[in-house]
Amino acid sequence: MNNIYQVKAYFGDTDAAGIVFYPNFYKWMDQATTELIGKTILPISVLYKEKHILLPLIETFCEYYSPIYFEDLVDIYSEITKITDRTMRVEHVFKREGGIVAKGYEVKAWTKKEGHGIKSESIPEKIKQRIK
Repeated sequence: MNNIYQVKAYFGDTDAAGIVFYPNFYKWMDQATTELIGKTILPISVLYKEKHILLPLIETFCEYYSPIYFEDLVDIYSEITKITDRTMRVEHVFKREGGIVAKGYEVKAWTKKEGHGIKSESIPEKIKQRIK
């Protein structure tokens, strides 16, 4: 399943040159992933509160092709492209006015809260099937 999440670049997202500061891409990928998981599995808050499932980030990457400026609208196309026994990879394509400005990905682990820590778990088969 593919999801589109739109963001607007605000003044506070930019650096001294007026270009969106790179950490915002990671924030936006996280937000886009939250929306995608909410639509394909369950809202992140429900996963945590009711199922005690957390999805910590274990790898991330972003490649930039064109700057984003103050007040630009950007569509983030997100898709879960790979599922292993205990992880999922979410790929993101950032587009402004139809052109690609960046691409990135996140790898999230499927973990369960146990006491004061978390433990990696296998992603349930029904979740894998829903994503595929």
